Parts: sequence; C-alpha cells; structure tokens
Amino acid sequence: MCGIVGAVSTRNVVPVLVQGLQRLEYRGYDSCGVAVYAQGNNGTQGGAQAGLQRARSTSRVAELQEQINSTGLQGQLGIAHTRWATHGAPAVHNAHPHFSHGAGADAASRAGRVALVHNGIIENYEELRVALQAKGYVFASQTDTEVVAHLVDSLYSGDLFEAVKAATAQLHGAYAIAVFHKDEPGRLIGARAGSPLILGVGQDGQEHFLASDAMALAGVTDQIVYLEEGDVVDIQLGKYWLVDKEHKAVAPAQRPVRTVQAHSGAAELGPYRHYMQKEIFEQPRAIADTLEGIEGIVPELFEAAMNHAPGQNAARVFQQIDSVLILACGTSYYSGCAAKYWLESIAKVPTQVEIASEYRYRESVPNPNTLVVTITQSGETADTLAALRHAQSLGMKHTLTICNVATSAMVRECSLAYVTRAGVEIGVASTKAFTTQLAGLFLLTLCLAQAKGRLTDAQEAEHIKALRHLPAALQAVLALEPQIMAWADDFARKENALFLGRGLHYPIAMEGALKLKEITYIHAEAYAAGELKHGPLALVTSEMPVVTVAPNDALLEKLKSNMQEVRARGGVLYVLADADTRIESSEGVHVIRMPEHYGALSPLLHVVPLQLLSYHTACARGTDVDKPRNLAKSVTVE
Repeated sequence: MCGIVGAVSTRNVVPVLVQGLQRLEYRGYDSCGVAVYAQGNNGTQGGAQAGLQRARSTSRVAELQEQINSTGLQGQLGIAHTRWATHGAPAVHNAHPHFSHGAGADAASRAGRVALVHNGIIENYEELRVALQAKGYVFASQTDTEVVAHLVDSLYSGDLFEAVKAATAQLHGAYAIAVFHKDEPGRLIGARAGSPLILGVGQDGQEHFLASDAMALAGVTDQIVYLEEGDVVDIQLGKYWLVDKEHKAVAPAQRPVRTVQAHSGAAELGPYRHYMQKEIFEQPRAIADTLEGIEGIVPELFEAAMNHAPGQNAARVFQQIDSVLILACGTSYYSGCAAKYWLESIAKVPTQVEIASEYRYRESVPNPNTLVVTITQSGETADTLAALRHAQSLGMKHTLTICNVATSAMVRECSLAYVTRAGVEIGVASTKAFTTQLAGLFLLTLCLAQAKGRLTDAQEAEHIKALRHLPAALQAVLALEPQIMAWADDFARKENALFLGRGLHYPIAMEGALKLKEITYIHAEAYAAGELKHGPLALVTSEMPVVTVAPNDALLEKLKSNMQEVRARGGVLYVLADADTRIESSEGVHVIRMPEHYGALSPLLHVVPLQLLSYHTACARGTDVDKPRNLAKSVTVE
C-alpha cells in the first residue's frame, strides 16, 4: 500500500528517492512527497537556508518531480513516501512527509525539527494527540502519522535513536517509520512493527537506504537486510546498527545482508495498452515458470522457506497433519476457496477457508495437527500476516505459504513455502498472481494426497501431464479475446452484473465479479447458481447481465436448470461453455466456447475470459485500468 524510501549519502539523494517512488507507484497511492535536510549557503549544496525542506503532491510522482525541478530541492539526507489515505482525506496537508511543529515557550526554535514518513495505522493516535496538544504541539493534518512526528520531537534530547526507541514504546498498532532530525543531518532512523521495512546497504559504506520494498532500491543496491518485528535501525554514513523489540543490540549474523535481485525491468509495457492486459497475456509463461522443473510430486517442492523450524520438513508435516486451514484476503481468498474443492476431493483432507481479516477476531477451535496455509501475492498483506501469527499463538505450528515474493515477511515467517514465479504484477487487479497461486495450490493438493497414500502413480502421471499442458491451454483461451471484446461492449453500458458458478467454479465466479467491480466500477455479485431461487433471482431483469461459468462437469445439468430460471425472468445470459456442453447461442443467450474441457484444472482456464471481460469493459468505460480508484496493490494496513 503506502511506500517508503529513505537515504543518507555523500551525494544528492533526491533522484534516488524519486526513482524509488516511481518503482512503488504500482502499489497505488493518492499523494506523494519528499523531504530532505538542506545544508544551506554555508554547506556544499544549494538552498537559501539550512533545515528541513519538502515537496508534496496529490497528483502523480511525475508532478512531484516537476516541483522538485522548479524549487531545486536537494540534500544528502532524505525520505520520501507514497500515501494511500486512511486518516484524513487525500490532500497536500495530509501528505507525507510530516514535520514536527514545536511546543512550549521555545516553540519557534523547535518548529520543523523532525521529518517523518509512516506506513500502517497508529491505533492510539487520538490519545497521543490529546496529550501532545496539551504540551502545545500544533497539528496541521488529520493523520495519525503527524502524532508520531510530534511524539519523537517531544522525546528528543540530543539523540534521535533514543527518541525513536522511546516513541515506539508508546505506539499501539502497525507501523514502519523513517525519520530524521535537523540537528543530526547525517543520521536516518527506521523502525517497524507490523509493516515491512528493509535496510539497503550501499557500496563502500558511503550511503545506506531504507525502503518498504526491495523494488524501490532496484538499480541502487542489491544488498538488503530484512528488519524483523520490533527492530529499530540507526543509519549513518559508513555504518548502521540495530536493536530488536527488547532494545537489545542485534549482531550482524542475526540480520544477515542478502543479495536480492529486485525486478526493475518488468515495467515495460511493450505492445500492450495497460499492465493488466500485459499480465493477462503473460499467464502462459508465468504458469510455465511456476511449474518449471517439476518432474514429479515431491514434498520438497514446499521447502523454499528462508527459516525452517526444527522438524518442519514438508514430508514429515504432510504425514502428521489431519486438516488444512487456509487464510487469505481478496483474490487470494478466492484461490483458497477453489483449493478447498481440490484438497477435499483429491487429498481427502478436511479444509477450512477463512478471510484473514476476520479469523483473528473470533473464537475458534485450534487443532495442533492443522496445516495453516497462507496465500498472498506480496507476502506483506497485513491482515494475513496477523492471522498467521494468531494461528501460531494458538499452537498451530505447521505453517505453509503460497507466495509470489521469496524474500517477503510471509515466506520468512512460515516454516514451509511454495514460491510462485509470476514475476512482478503492476496492475492493481491481480491476474497472473491468481492463476499461479492456483497452480501452487494444486501441487500442494497432490503432495498431500501422495503423503496420505491417496494418489496412485498413474493418477500422479496424469496430473503432471495436465499441468505441463496448461501453458498451451491458456494460450488457446487467450485467443478468445475478440469474442470477449464484443461482450465487453454490452457490459460497458450496464451498472449491475451477476456471476454464477457451481462447485469448483463458484470461486471463479466470485473472482470474476471482483475483477469487474475493481476496474469497471460496475456493481457485480457472484452466487452459487443453486442459490438463485433463494433471493438473487429477484434482481434479474434484461438490464442485469448474468455471466455463467459452464464447464462440462457433474453439475452441468443442474446449472442448465439455473440458466433456464434466468431466461424465464427475461435475464440475458453470457455463458463460458466447454465445447461438449450442448449449450447453444440463441436470443438472450450468448455463448463463448472454451477450447477444451480441462477437468480439475478447469478453473485456471475459465478465469482468464473473466479477466479479459473486466479489462475490455474497463477500457470501454474509460476507467483507470491499472490504478482503480480507492484501491492499492499491496495492502499493508489492517
């Protein structure tokens, strides 16, 4: 969601900060800003007066760059931020970075001493705000972040590191912060709890960096230290050091420097109009990469985690567990819903799927023999991380993640992992990340089935064959794009839509409805088709298009009956049908035939036309496809 970049160097860091913000734009944001310490006329850099200077904008980073060019903003110490509004509307006065605003008799001399950026949400900010106002601090924004800037200032007595440590002890909630003080112009402090933050180590110690994502530092450094929960880091020229959540010094071996090749070249659109379209058409390659080298179903496929708990090798865990709990949000939740059908029908393992943001706030019955599976594209989704930790606190130690980022917090915190290889996904609406998650979950299903003795050699060979054919099958589905564009012309004039599916394809209908909502702003709902007569049928008119996912499976005849219920009420059907379903186009029934029936893996094929339908409908309506309003790519706040 929000993005942080910070730097201390012997050079002007503003170009590095702006470039970092540009690399984080894909996350989504509604304001951005940069703050530096400017040395003034007596220093080595330009600027009329020494002190804190900043530029902020509610437009894009490109407009921020224009401000910087016109003002000549520069400095060797600075922080930058892209904000997705939580507290306070998207407005310049609420944009980061925030400055402190003095207090007491010497308020004038204390004004503008601290500059700070923050990701996350401070839950006790109102209480802190009242206390700081009583001390004379003046608030210029409605944000919870400004409270932290004032709090650090109120605790400062010559050592910023100590002030930040003292401030974090008073904060409740989730945060990643980067902060500097005008009296210590060679020092940058970072802290994290519940939101990601990394340290970038520069060459020869002449510069160091902070960021919320390694991608922000692509092209600047590939030497990364991942900060852990509660860490506070002190960064200066030529050195840095950390303390943990107990404020005890952290040895370098405890937070090793890792070489991370961030994906900086994925932002080329090539022949495509939008990143979402590009990423839809990258799915054959993404699936091929995710499945590369798989010769058989072996538990070791799931041992890619960076930290393994004792006794947590996959083969042993898969034999011990007797149930699966899936935790995820949004699109990832729908992939988990599809996986439930696989896990119970193929592996015969009882499976529960929970919305991560709800799971930790209800009473549940923990089972120590449960495999807790988290699904997340970024590996930094705040709700899913919190749900994982809650499950662990209940004694469920067997944890596995399906994730697209090998260096993410989720991979580090789970004892087992399957890292998908979708590549960087820029469009906010997930496409290739979703289908690669499904591929990983199907592999997990097969591994569990094998471990439980429920998969014969012949069945394994058949499933492997089907997986290997997926890229070619997806390519054939993408060839349906011209037919889907014709549907999109109809949908662009509607304001409501209904999506229907049954069994394994009900989650695919839910994902199709979500995509349409996200980028076209058309209200869309998905239902298990058998539920039509229990209420939703009241909504069906000729102005309510009904999209139906119709594979040739055991529920096809039931689904045909549900379709007749729609037609009897004047509803217009848009049907994605397998070739052998004997569903024909007629008045009020529009049919696109899928190239082939794909059995258990059919959801990976049927979701692609739904992605294309949403994409082309959004194009026809003129919405911002890659950056839909009010949404962010990586949701790092609860």
